[in-house]
Amino acid sequence: MKIFYGIQGTGNGHITRGRIMARELQAANLEVNYLFTGRPQDKFFAMEVFNGHQWREGLTFATNKGKINHLKTVLQSKPLNFLKDIRQLDLSAYDLVICDFEPITAWAARRQNKKTVGICHQYAFQHDIPRAGNDPVSEIVLKKFAPVDLSIGLHWHHFDQPILPPVIETPFIPERIQKNKIVVYLPFEDQQHIIQLFARFKNFEFFIYSPEASPSHHAHIHCKPLSLTGFQQDLSDCAGIICNAGFELASEALQLGKKILVKPVHAQMEQASNAAALSLLGYGQMMQTVDARRIEPWLYETKAIRVTYPNTAKHLVQWIKDGMPPVEQSWCNQIWSEVNITPVELS
Repeated sequence: MKIFYGIQGTGNGHITRGRIMARELQAANLEVNYLFTGRPQDKFFAMEVFNGHQWREGLTFATNKGKINHLKTVLQSKPLNFLKDIRQLDLSAYDLVICDFEPITAWAARRQNKKTVGICHQYAFQHDIPRAGNDPVSEIVLKKFAPVDLSIGLHWHHFDQPILPPVIETPFIPERIQKNKIVVYLPFEDQQHIIQLFARFKNFEFFIYSPEASPSHHAHIHCKPLSLTGFQQDLSDCAGIICNAGFELASEALQLGKKILVKPVHAQMEQASNAAALSLLGYGQMMQTVDARRIEPWLYETKAIRVTYPNTAKHLVQWIKDGMPPVEQSWCNQIWSEVNITPVELS
C-alpha cells in the first residue's frame, strides 16, 4: 500500500502526532510520502523521521497578542497559490490519502476522488463532545478547512462517542521531579510581557520556549528557542506547564503527570473547547488571560493527574492494514480500556 500523508504545520502538535504515526507506519513496512504546510519551510525542525517530504505554503491563521486576527488571516492568505497547489498535487499513484487537518491534501484528494482518512483532534468535533466559544466562522473552518471521507477524532476522554485516545509517545517518567520547575509555552503572546509577569515569582524556575527566544535578565527565567530534544527534556522533569490550549502538548503533559494551566487563544473555538474539557475532566486549570492572580495559586498546587494512554498509533496502523473497517464503538471501547488514570503528588 502506498500512502500520501498531509500534515498541518501551523502548530507543533500536528507534527508531533505525525512523527509518532510515521514511526508506526514505517514499522509496518508501509510506503508513505508526506506533505507539510502552514508555516515557512525553514521553520520546521526535527523532520528526519519523515524521510524527505514535500512543502507548500498552505493556509494558516494570523494571531496578535494571543487572539486570532481574522482580517489579517484573510489579507495574508494567497488563495490563488492555494488553488494552484490543490490542482498541481498529483495523488494518482497513491492507494490511500491520510489527512491531519491539512487543506491542500484534503481538497486535492476530493478533486481526484481519492479515498481520504482524517486523523486528528479537530475531527472529534463531529461528535457530541464538550464545546465552548462556538461561532459561525469556527463551525465553517471545522467543516470546510480539510474535509475527508472518513474521520478518526482524538480526545482525552471518549465522552461516550466513537473517538480514540491521543496519538502520544509512551512517556519516560523521571525518578525525580523538580517541584519548582515550570515550562511555559505561550508562542502567541507578547514574550516580553510574559517575562515581566513571571519575574515576580522568584521561588520558581521558568523555562520559556518560543519561536523567537527573547533575552532574559532574570536568573530564574530561562528563555529557549524551539527544540524537540530540549523541550522534551525540560517537560519530563518539570512539575507543570503553562501553555495555550492546543491538544497535543496537553496530551503529553497528561501522559507525564504534570499539572496544567492553559490559556486558550481567543476567538479559537477548538482551544476554548479544549480548555473547557480539561476543566470538566479535572485534568487541568484554565485562565482567559495571562493573569498573575490565576497563575500564583496554581504554582503552589501540589497535585496532578497522570493519564497513561495506549499506543493509539499502532492501533490505527493495524486498522489501516486491515482495510479500514467501519469504526464501531466496540473497537473504540477496547482501546479506551487500556487507559490508566492515577493521581500524582508533586510535593
